[in-house]
Amino acid sequence: MPALVNSGIPGNRFVFEGFLPVKKGRQSLLKQLAGEERTMIFYESPMRLVKTLEDLSNYFGPGRLCCVCRELTKLYEENKRGTLSEVSAYYSEKTVKGEIVIVVAGNDN
Repeated sequence: MPALVNSGIPGNRFVFEGFLPVKKGRQSLLKQLAGEERTMIFYESPMRLVKTLEDLSNYFGPGRLCCVCRELTKLYEENKRGTLSEVSAYYSEKTVKGEIVIVVAGNDN
């Protein structure tokens, strides 16, 4: 819930997806979620963050709003907001540690 609130993305309707599959079923799930109208919440590991942001950008579109929340309620809390392409570019330049939650706006088409 703190990630949803911190994201600034509408939280009146949301779905928690947890961790995306690493391999089997990942593409089909992302294709299915591309049309999801509710805000989506994912967990991710630091090692797969950039790959996941790139995948989300490819399936949902680079202009979809998102927020990566890291180390919530801890000393080094970070909330990076922007489009999937902007946030992906930001994290591709950084080494990331800690617990990560990705909040992605729903499809408003």
